Amino acid sequence: MSLPLDAFLHSTLLVAVSEIGDKTQILSLILAARYRKSIPIVFGILVATLANHALAAFGGTLLMHTALKAWMPLILALSFIGLGLWILVPDKVDEDEGAVKKDYGAFVTTTIMFFLAEMGDKTQFATIALAAEYNNILMVVAGSTLGMMIANVPAVIFGDKIMKYVPLKWVRIVASLLFVGFGAWALWQYFM
Repeated sequence: MSLPLDAFLHSTLLVAVSEIGDKTQILSLILAARYRKSIPIVFGILVATLANHALAAFGGTLLMHTALKAWMPLILALSFIGLGLWILVPDKVDEDEGAVKKDYGAFVTTTIMFFLAEMGDKTQFATIALAAEYNNILMVVAGSTLGMMIANVPAVIFGDKIMKYVPLKWVRIVASLLFVGFGAWALWQYFM
């Protein structure tokens, strides 16, 4: 039986590590360069992530109440392994993607763009899987949101200076190993 703190810490770690180098982190850099206002961008990221991950976590817990419940441990283990492999594939983001025809300001633009950028993203799928695994919406949303903020706030504040010192290839490898490791552990528990 897992504790609520397990769901929170697991969600925070997986999302923070997998978000490094992701398209939303690149979007953070673009928005920071465009608006040069950290606070509205950070709050936009927070609001968008809370909304997106709450929907994802709710969907994950609903999965646990379907006929798939017996198969969920296997599906989740394979999902984590798949996510781990997906992390190794770099995101391609057009820098013009940050351009907006009509400007609604840093907060509104960030909130809308982040919410949309997270749709179908690996961190959204991770949140679905984590919520299904832990059946604790509050702790998973809190942890995945904190993980998103840990990865993106420095990108907003320090911009591209960070990427000069962080080898993105190694960050992707570490994130991939974490997801594959959690998936392998879940598979081992399923079959033992």
